[in-house]
Amino acid sequence: MKKKDYKGLEKEVLQILELNLPEHLHYHGLSHTLEVLGVCNDYVRRNAIGTTRAQLLRVGALLHDIGFTVSNNNHEEESIKQAWPLMKKYGFSLSDHKVVEGLIRSTRVPQKPHNLLEEIICDADLDYLGREDFYIISERLFKELQAFGQVTDKTQWNQQQVEFMERHRYHTDFARANRQPNKEQRIRELKDSLA
Repeated sequence: MKKKDYKGLEKEVLQILELNLPEHLHYHGLSHTLEVLGVCNDYVRRNAIGTTRAQLLRVGALLHDIGFTVSNNNHEEESIKQAWPLMKKYGFSLSDHKVVEGLIRSTRVPQKPHNLLEEIICDADLDYLGREDFYIISERLFKELQAFGQVTDKTQWNQQQVEFMERHRYHTDFARANRQPNKEQRIRELKDSLA
């Protein structure tokens, strides 16, 4: 059995993202993947997640948006398709892939996590909704959706954000305690801007 080479996988995935993500992905770019990975690492430390599970969570974070290199439609399924050959190349098993498949699929909106690792990646993926840099990241997503023709102006965008954020729920205790209050404040601010 080949030894798992997480560092090799990480290096190749980051290279693929850097070279192949379309330029108009102002939000779903390399920086988003690195941010989700960083937030997942914070959860690993906070929750004392064991080495094997922590590694699979990191693999899920790295691969969750790789499908955008192929298509912005149904990108989670594209990510799952790309995940297995890469994971296999670096010594990961089919059962490891099944875990990562669940992690990637759980990030599809509306999010439906089935276990702690899936809850963590879901909350990491939308961590910014309850952070101080919300408006900076929101602007990136606005530009991206504008490039796809999915939003036309700031008013429409702010209405969509309010609707999305009111439906969205954090899953982990940490995010509910530390992100939800800020998210609720952002919702109030956005509603005020629309009044």
